[in-house]
Amino acid sequence: MAFRDGPFENLKVPLVWTAAVVVVVSIVAAGLLLVSDRKAVDGGSSYGAVRGAADTVTGPVSGILAAPVRWVGAVTDYVGGYFFAVSENRKLKAELAELQPWRDQAIALKNVNARYEALLGLRTEPPVPMITARAISDARGPFNRAKLLDVGTRRGVRIGNPVINEHGLVGRVTGATGGVSRMVLLTDVASRTPVLVDRTDARALLTGDGSDNPRLEFVRGAGSVQPGDRILSSGDGGGLPRGIPIGVAAKGIDGSWRVKLFSDRGAVDYVRVLLFQDFGQLVDPNALNAPPLAGLGTAPEPSLEQAAAIADVAARRQAAARAQAERTRQAQASQAATAGPSVQRGPAPRAAPDQSTPETPPGGPSPAPGGAA
Repeated sequence: MAFRDGPFENLKVPLVWTAAVVVVVSIVAAGLLLVSDRKAVDGGSSYGAVRGAADTVTGPVSGILAAPVRWVGAVTDYVGGYFFAVSENRKLKAELAELQPWRDQAIALKNVNARYEALLGLRTEPPVPMITARAISDARGPFNRAKLLDVGTRRGVRIGNPVINEHGLVGRVTGATGGVSRMVLLTDVASRTPVLVDRTDARALLTGDGSDNPRLEFVRGAGSVQPGDRILSSGDGGGLPRGIPIGVAAKGIDGSWRVKLFSDRGAVDYVRVLLFQDFGQLVDPNALNAPPLAGLGTAPEPSLEQAAAIADVAARRQAAARAQAERTRQAQASQAATAGPSVQRGPAPRAAPDQSTPETPPGGPSPAPGGAA
């Protein structure tokens, strides 16, 4: 028998009421489950087994059902990126054009900081005061090789001060005003620098001739120079400190010895001026005296024990001197008391003649008794 032929053929249930009843029953069932869910002895839930079984069954099914959703999202992102690639490319080009000047400035500042760090790391032995300067102009010609520096006499710069960079000796100051000084490079024709060969300690004279490699002249000793020998300042004449690096020796085309300058390894933009006048400022005069000679002029300061012993001896001498003076005074007083009566019975002592009145010559008139002189 079909359902429509049964007793419930004419029974009609509204769909809204059916859905409402289903929702109410579901809410009541969920509430009962929440209320009846209690903690087990081991801390788990009383429905733990049921939930685990449900997760085991629904896990793979959920992964399979979620795969199409993920695929649709990936396709949507790919299509959206393809259509917005042109606008994104324009945006990136604008940002790149804006950041390009900053990149150039960062590179320039990095180079300047590296130069400053190298300059600040320079140390001389013995220490020589120095100041940092910047070359503000460059004068170059067939023979003239000079630069102007932005420091002058107000910063302590004087004529003859050596100038170095992070690689070695650059030149010397030949003129100075309040805020600007003129530096002649080692390659200038007017440059003459006493140098030495580091390997043999042979002396020579570095002479500029307008070329990039100055000439090494008046070398003392046969075979004292070889290609690659380091050339340093000798300090002869007192114009430069000893041991400043200058360059390496090389054989020129004309057969003469020349020097490849260390200072040509980079641009001579930032330099340091050595405030060097003579060797007297490098040594403490008091340090030149040996310990035995130092005690001739001034006595060494005694220790605490020696000072206490000296004070004790001085106190004893003063006490002995006071006791001796007291005994002498008592002896004189006793002698005066004993010799007093005998002195009174004797004739009166003759008074010494007055030096203010002239003495009467022998044979002269004597004063009359009771008369005036």
